[in-house]
Amino acid sequence: MHEAVAHNPHRARWQQTLAHVRQRVESVPAYRTSGRVLRATGMVIEAVGLRVALGNACRIELPSPGGNEPPRFAEAEVVGFAGEKLFLMPLSEITGLMPGARVFPLGDGPDHAARRFPLGETLLGRIVDGNGQPLDGLGPLESAPRAPLTSPPLNPLSRAPIEEQIDVGIRAINALLAIGRGQRMGLFAGSGVGKSVLLGMMARYTRADVIVVGLIGERGREVQDFIDNILGEEGRQRAVVVAAPADTSPLQRLQGASYATRLAEGFRDQGRNVLLIMDSLTRYAMAQREIALAIGEPPATKGYPPSVFAKIPGLVERAGNAERGCGSITAFYTVLTEGDDQQDPIADSARAILDGHIVLSRTLAEAGHYPAIDIEASISRAMTHIIDDEQLAMAQSFKQLFSRYQRNRDLISVGAYTPGHDPQLDDAVQRYPSLERFLQQGMQESASIDSAREQLENTVGGKP
Repeated sequence: MHEAVAHNPHRARWQQTLAHVRQRVESVPAYRTSGRVLRATGMVIEAVGLRVALGNACRIELPSPGGNEPPRFAEAEVVGFAGEKLFLMPLSEITGLMPGARVFPLGDGPDHAARRFPLGETLLGRIVDGNGQPLDGLGPLESAPRAPLTSPPLNPLSRAPIEEQIDVGIRAINALLAIGRGQRMGLFAGSGVGKSVLLGMMARYTRADVIVVGLIGERGREVQDFIDNILGEEGRQRAVVVAAPADTSPLQRLQGASYATRLAEGFRDQGRNVLLIMDSLTRYAMAQREIALAIGEPPATKGYPPSVFAKIPGLVERAGNAERGCGSITAFYTVLTEGDDQQDPIADSARAILDGHIVLSRTLAEAGHYPAIDIEASISRAMTHIIDDEQLAMAQSFKQLFSRYQRNRDLISVGAYTPGHDPQLDDAVQRYPSLERFLQQGMQESASIDSAREQLENTVGGKP
């Protein structure tokens, strides 16, 4: 018998195939748990008959358009429950949903891979959506290692302190708002004041090993424009872009921000210094508001439910330094201020949790002053720990001169100012053109830390 098998390789191959099929069949459970759709209202689908943990995923069975084809499946996530009812929110738009449709949990079998996301070197230079699926047409990411979105929080006492200044290539920031490696900064701006251009300059000029960009809730046209014209080919080569535009579901926008942060954490765990750009934190909060209101959470401050203000620190605290000697995540989060109102609840919450804020002024932008950084309203909380006393004194002197001129601007413009009465104001008036030139910078111009400091010294200490 063994000799016959040995002389018949085809038979041996068939026996191996049958053994493999038998092994797969035996591993399939004897039954499969399913529930059914009870109600669909707006973005929320209610299902009964399942016990699935909050945050886990399910698949909803949808009939095929032709009727003769196999059924389709739409993925949804459990966002809440009440008694025996589960509240599901689909990751994409669902068509053809019918009452009583079957709902299957994504368990620990082969389907479990659908909730794990690609990470690592393979994603450099790629553009993906909030699910980790490629958007750039450069092929699938099958070989990339995968991991869930959640990661254990770092012990705050084990984090390395912020001690080293990071070069972001922007003269005003390097000299007057020094940012440390591992710091988390907010970029506060209304619409149309040069926020995306400033982020693109940082992405191209910042001294970082890897750049992770999360474009959350932006217009689809702006995503393309940011990648092609603002980030550029040079920045894209060492960057990963996660795009969850405004037309995607709120769950996918929420997931896109978490995925971008998880990518940054993965590179940090490899010992890399990562620049994380999140545009924008406000859209992330709005996505959480949509989900919370849809499942019945009561609104609190200006229509935002309490869960929104719990989500923001949970996302931001994942950035920062790892343990001493390991990698870091230096993060910039844009915050949209409604009508340039700095007291917006999201802006106020972000300002409290971040390590500093850069405010962009519409008045400066309308005057053609770019980048439109309001140097008086901006602050870096780590600045005093990462620069020497000489630079700190020069930065304070710069701000005093600039502020002195701004407070007396109306008097100067109407001709009520006469020199000789206030020596400090006289000095500020004489130096103001050079102060203003120092704060301006072209989009294609890069300013290192050393050059920024040298120009600051010439502006403040030199002759007016």
